[in-house]
Amino acid sequence: MANNAHAAPGSGLGKSLCGGKCGFTIVDGIFKNNPIMIQVLGICSCLAVTTRLANAIVMGCALIFVTAMSNLFVSLVRSIMPRQIRMITEVAIIATFVIFFDQFLRAFNWNMSKQLGPYVGLIITNCIVMGRAEAFAAQNPPFLSLVDGAANGAGYAAVLALVAIVRELVGAGAILGHTVLSPTVYERNVLFLLAPGAFFTVGLIIWIANALKPREAKEAGK
Repeated sequence: MANNAHAAPGSGLGKSLCGGKCGFTIVDGIFKNNPIMIQVLGICSCLAVTTRLANAIVMGCALIFVTAMSNLFVSLVRSIMPRQIRMITEVAIIATFVIFFDQFLRAFNWNMSKQLGPYVGLIITNCIVMGRAEAFAAQNPPFLSLVDGAANGAGYAAVLALVAIVRELVGAGAILGHTVLSPTVYERNVLFLLAPGAFFTVGLIIWIANALKPREAKEAGK
């Protein structure tokens, strides 16, 4: 009885729900297989909504919610979903959660909804969400699919926030609308608030990520 009271780490409910794969799935979604830095997906919305950190945070939350919930529901119906219409079913599930978040945002934060414009609705066409539903959720159990969706959404949101911090700080000298670099000592670079600034920032982040990845693989081989 005493031995049973001290179960080994990783055993129990968490392990039974995802077969001990939760940790790997989280690390893979956020770092090793990051949707933007490694897979270079979802670039359009990343360039469009990162002029302000507040916009990037809301967009990141939207993708975490939609990817996690759509993964969960696709996994729940995977065994009864006819293969011939699986992609139509997946799109319908994704669209349901996108519409829910969009209407929630309109109801509780109308100003932010106006600033993001159509980009929340365009999550329906985001290849990150559809890719995780098709490649992962359709072949894995519900809880692990939920974790995968949340992890990939969090990886996307983290890069979005990083890009927005650089663009808002360099372009406006502020973070979340609060002045950090006074105009008296810093000449604001408005280029970073325009499309070229977004390309430069995202390109630099992707370059750094890919420059570090071979080194990690080489060290792992040792």
